[in-house]
Amino acid sequence: MTRQRQVLDAAIHVLGTGGPRQLTHRAVDAAAGLPQGSTSNHFRTRDALVTAVLGRLLERETVLWGRLAGDVGTPDAFAAAVGELVRRLAEDRVMTLARHALFVEAAQRPELRGDVDRAQREIAGWALPLVAHLGAPDPPAALALLLAVIDGLLANHLANPDAHFDPTAAVRTVLRGILAD
Repeated sequence: MTRQRQVLDAAIHVLGTGGPRQLTHRAVDAAAGLPQGSTSNHFRTRDALVTAVLGRLLERETVLWGRLAGDVGTPDAFAAAVGELVRRLAEDRVMTLARHALFVEAAQRPELRGDVDRAQREIAGWALPLVAHLGAPDPPAALALLLAVIDGLLANHLANPDAHFDPTAAVRTVLRGILAD
């Protein structure tokens, strides 16, 4: 693991366990077990660190999706893969809390919204063709709804964990509605 990735994963841990106010260069250095100043050597400002954390979260989620996606050419296979993605993201509570903390921070700090928008466009770059292939009449609207459902399922599960959490049925129901339009 590169030092930069070590720093970013430690930042995700700090953000996911302590929230946005705890995300400091010093806290990340401590979480990574690195000498003081290591994080600032890679990311001079907090905004640079936040932007890089968002990129690292996107990278980790994209790798997870790549492992699950396999053959998602049918609605049922796609719903099963998305459901499993949501389940695994829910299991990685710290990473998912960090993701949500960044969304909250972007809502409060407009200068970060561009970074979130770029990440969402990157997701759309590979997800829109999949949704279009499934037959969605309006793929951008369908993807926006699907992402909102994913975020809602995760937020609800984070706030009220359920040992029997299985998001696949909800994803399948929403996907059927999207494809029926």
